[in-house]
Amino acid sequence: MLDEGAKMSEPGPAVRGATRAELYRRMVLSRELDLEAVTMQRQGLLPGHAPTRGQEAAQVGSASALELSRDFAFPTYRELGVAVAMGVDLVQYMATHKAIWNGGTYDPRASHFAPVNAVVGGPVPHAVGWAMGEKLKGGSGVALAYFGDGASSQGDVHESMNFAGVFTAPVVFFCQSNGWAISLPTREQVAGGSVAARAQGYGMPGVTVDGNDVIAVYEATLAAVERARSGLGPSLIEAKTYRMGPHSTSDDPGRYRTLDEERDWRQRDPIELMEQRLQAEDSVDAEYFSRVRAQAVAEVERVRAAIAELRTPPGEEMFAFVFEAPTAPVRRQLDEWKARAR
Repeated sequence: MLDEGAKMSEPGPAVRGATRAELYRRMVLSRELDLEAVTMQRQGLLPGHAPTRGQEAAQVGSASALELSRDFAFPTYRELGVAVAMGVDLVQYMATHKAIWNGGTYDPRASHFAPVNAVVGGPVPHAVGWAMGEKLKGGSGVALAYFGDGASSQGDVHESMNFAGVFTAPVVFFCQSNGWAISLPTREQVAGGSVAARAQGYGMPGVTVDGNDVIAVYEATLAAVERARSGLGPSLIEAKTYRMGPHSTSDDPGRYRTLDEERDWRQRDPIELMEQRLQAEDSVDAEYFSRVRAQAVAEVERVRAAIAELRTPPGEEMFAFVFEAPTAPVRRQLDEWKARAR
């Protein structure tokens, strides 16, 4: 856990009143949909899901710092909270977990939320490429690249940060350091003390933030986005958080971590911390929390019903969109598939 324990950041000028309540609402919706996604996987409605429980503050806080009209987020496979914060259609987003071709129907260009990327470290070079394109055309947009502490050991991430540092690309590298690279603890695969410490070698500032404090995450990301937008180049943010659930719905975290560790981190549940903060500030009415949860449950029920109605597309489509014109091997594979599917 973080040395600072349950200490929360002091309110800054960027987030106040209704906006703070909105951050809470987005986190609650993310949590409820995440829990339901696990249930849908267990019931066979989804083939798989990467739970986000415990990382809502890191995701909602960072994505809420973007300007949706010009900035662009590049997610991994575990950014449900980012999708919620950016207003992505949640049925279309969850369709990416149902193996529907093209990941559903949401338009990345319209939503400014790139396609879900399951390659470890894969979104990072994409983000830098987009940022360089934005810089070359004289735009003012900023890319936000998501990756985990495990992905920080990938060559793609190092090469991307070096490239962005050399060419002052308008990109923010956002590492959700959730303690585990699947079953490998961070301390066994990150040298130098932290991911943020690596930033200096690439000529950019690196900061470590309490990833369970949505306000701290928001303000750190907002500062990095404004820095990039002003032409000063990239930044690296390491949000220290915790994956409260398994790595995926096929994972058993009990094989590599202790119940004591999980109990300790549950005391710093990001949603409960924000709820306590709003209560202490007396900035919402007494019914606000129950109203938010009721609204989240209703939205989740809507998403579930729509996901259940989705149908698997024709199998032939696996072969129809590989090349502009089908090659001989693709035609042969299609014939073999048809023979087996009879």
